[in-house]
Amino acid sequence: MLFNSLNFAIFLVTVFLLYWFVFKNNLKFQNLFLVVVSYVFYSFWDWRFLLLIIISTLTDYVLGILIDTASNQPRKKLLLSVSVITNLSILGFFKYCNFFIDNFKEVLSLLGYHANVNTLNIILPVGISFYTFQTMSYTIDIYRGQAKATKDFFAFSAFVSFFPQLAAGPIERAVNFLPQFTRERTFDYSKAVDGVRQMLWGFFKKVVIADNCAELANQIFNNSEHYSGSTLLLGAVFFAFQIYGDFSGYSDMAIGMSRLFGFELKRNFAFPYFSRDIAEFWRRWHISLSTWFRDYIYVPLGGSRGGKWMKIRNTFVIFLVSGFWHGANWTFLAWGALNALYFIPLMLANRNRQHIEIVAFGKSLPSVGEFVSIAITFALTVLAWVLFRADSMAHAVSCYSKIFSFSLFTMPQVTPSLMVMLLLFFFVLVEWIGRGNEYAIEKLGLRWNRTFRYSMYFSIALAAFWFSGKEQEFIYFQF
Repeated sequence: MLFNSLNFAIFLVTVFLLYWFVFKNNLKFQNLFLVVVSYVFYSFWDWRFLLLIIISTLTDYVLGILIDTASNQPRKKLLLSVSVITNLSILGFFKYCNFFIDNFKEVLSLLGYHANVNTLNIILPVGISFYTFQTMSYTIDIYRGQAKATKDFFAFSAFVSFFPQLAAGPIERAVNFLPQFTRERTFDYSKAVDGVRQMLWGFFKKVVIADNCAELANQIFNNSEHYSGSTLLLGAVFFAFQIYGDFSGYSDMAIGMSRLFGFELKRNFAFPYFSRDIAEFWRRWHISLSTWFRDYIYVPLGGSRGGKWMKIRNTFVIFLVSGFWHGANWTFLAWGALNALYFIPLMLANRNRQHIEIVAFGKSLPSVGEFVSIAITFALTVLAWVLFRADSMAHAVSCYSKIFSFSLFTMPQVTPSLMVMLLLFFFVLVEWIGRGNEYAIEKLGLRWNRTFRYSMYFSIALAAFWFSGKEQEFIYFQF
């Protein structure tokens, strides 16, 4: 059941009414209701995979209590190991089993052996990478003494399976999110209105921007052998807008939807395409995942505290793991490695924290230097997205060989429609105007006459519904 579908709209309204009008006076019933509707929501993809969520929930609920009450450090470490191994084993089997089988066969073939090893018919459960990391962070935080184990099973189950962010995050930490399930919640009209506004903008990003750009990006990349370097570069630009509109649109809808039920999710995107260097880009892109890797892998490895080579090693580790998290394909590892190569010069020059503030803060336009920095960062990001979009390393190499050829200086063979270009211009303009807010239209028009303000909302909604018939799945559902 997709967020951009009529079925989900009916589901959401029904859940909202029952949540606030039937279960509002009992916290446990509210949490139990959220668990049930979250399981129903997930069952629309494949009910069989509910068992995996239940296993993760039961495992980390019990282990969390055991870690919290363990009498000595070795026992705590053993219990944490059980949690991490269990979660990673489930994730590894469903996501990476065939990848390792294929590569094992390739290695044997290079050595002169031809093993008759068949891959398995494994379906990747939607959202498994997200809820697995969420439950692991719970037991890790308890082990570190940063969180206390909960004995409220319904609250913990709702924390793991909460349907707005179940399929594609944001990846929440127990220390921030779990307490919200253990305290009374009351309906807040202003927060609900703000949530609907953020959902509206997320819906626009997905169905108007991402899905229109997807048609052009797919046309170009699926037929890349017939197109010039300039056309492939144009396809990479469209993919850049597709993946941003798709994933940040989902995050906006998830965050806004959560406010309808009295919850606050962490921000996941902060206008990353206005970044002035790659380090700033990674502070603004998929924030919940970037900070997860920072806190649970990068810092334990030593972070930036060691010498130059340790910093380089840790940076490569974090980006390679990030790439591999995204998918079982060498293209994702190469994408991670390329971003590490982008990042390391900034780190070695101690310039990776130089752009913390909002670009052109308090000004309508960026300076020439800021504009150039944004353009260069966006270009580097677009080139990296080629690896992310390519079907294989051979496909990526073929695309790059054309992009870095004289055909780059020819006219593109695919011409986007005037409507698509106007929509992209409007989208970038609104994002730029609202770059200082949590989401682009958070404060846009609040001081306008009510008629003009609601006309703007109506126009955005009309555009979204006009393009909503495609109902394409979200890119990050595959991760």
